[in-house]
Amino acid sequence: MAAMRNSTRAGFDRDLQALQDDLLMMGSMVQKAIFKALDGLKNRDLSISRQVIAEDDLIDRKRFMIEDRCIDLIATQQPLAKDLRAIITVLHISVELERMGDYAEGLAKISLRMGEQPPLKPLIDIPRMAEKATEMLRRALDSLVRQDVALARDVCASDDEVDELYTQVYHELLLYMAQDPKTIERATFLLWAAHDIERIADRATNVAERVIYLVTGKLSELNAGRY
Repeated sequence: MAAMRNSTRAGFDRDLQALQDDLLMMGSMVQKAIFKALDGLKNRDLSISRQVIAEDDLIDRKRFMIEDRCIDLIATQQPLAKDLRAIITVLHISVELERMGDYAEGLAKISLRMGEQPPLKPLIDIPRMAEKATEMLRRALDSLVRQDVALARDVCASDDEVDELYTQVYHELLLYMAQDPKTIERATFLLWAAHDIERIADRATNVAERVIYLVTGKLSELNAGRY
């Protein structure tokens, strides 16, 4: 009987590890999508932008596959306590990753809307925002693997840096529009891009909060100013 229980436990642990591996693969797909979308935007490479849009379907399918496996594990294994939290955490993080993929797709669509015209200004702060946001995502997923609450909290604190850059970009672009109404359309495109990146950082914070929930069993919103 004990051997059977041990065998069942080992099988369940393998299923959980496979779920986490798929989640990390999805996270890698999202990070690549963000980098490619930004590359298309910066370099006015519309072919790259189109690739990002087409490949978003792969991220969506990965999310639904993970979701199906989570539901199947809950239904067949009836997990309790931390095992259940682990599955729920994977389920929620997959949704956050899928939304980040949508924001990467949004950046690509902005690039296509801009067409061949150059950006209003050299892209400096927006790429910095993207770099910080993707680093937040990387560290949030690392905190999941390590189940490191301190690292997860540090990820949440980093969101303030992205918010500050967004505020800087926002006010700078408003100034362009106020000084020359002809710049409004191009400034608006960059505002949309900055907003998408700011939301990616917010979603990375959500991932980190889910890691804290997994480890401690307590749900907390560490950046109450987010929406």
